[in-house]
Amino acid sequence: MHERSSSILQHFIRLMAMLALVVATQVNAQQRWLPIAQDGLRDPASPAVKVLQAPGDALSSLAPDQVGNQVRWVKALKDGQITPRSSLRPGTKVQTYDKDALLNLNGGMPVVRFPHSAHTQWLDCSNCHDHIFKKERGATPISMFLILQGEQCGLCHGAVAFPLTECGRCHNTKREDAIAELQREAAAASATPPP
Repeated sequence: MHERSSSILQHFIRLMAMLALVVATQVNAQQRWLPIAQDGLRDPASPAVKVLQAPGDALSSLAPDQVGNQVRWVKALKDGQITPRSSLRPGTKVQTYDKDALLNLNGGMPVVRFPHSAHTQWLDCSNCHDHIFKKERGATPISMFLILQGEQCGLCHGAVAFPLTECGRCHNTKREDAIAELQREAAAASATPPP
């Protein structure tokens, strides 16, 4: 059974790599956005089409990317090109968290280093916890099948964040490095006296 699932995983990886190559070759070196009335997302007869800012006007000065909506959003945030609102309602207490979570510790792909800080600068923790993901490590089984179906991480990635063809942006940490890091954290935690 293990050999079969490994073969399926390798086939999936090759398929995703070919898809990424096709997408990359279709993107020009220069960013291009369709006008709102022609993007296929909005009703061209809607009065909003005349009011909304053109994507090229809004996005062309931001950190460029070759995939998705052609903006590297986290770089734009780090470079100060954008400053997302912390909330829509004044006085809302917003939680942030800056610790990375290591995911996919038992899979065949490299480990996922999930950067909480890059996500909580956009979204309050309550956007994901506890209805999409439980806060406890391992409490929510994460599934590429579900992600590709637009659930879990796929709620944003492939919609407003970089697309799922960019495997290496998430699967970015060598397994042995992740395990060593978790062992160091466990050793440090056991050496620290309780408060």
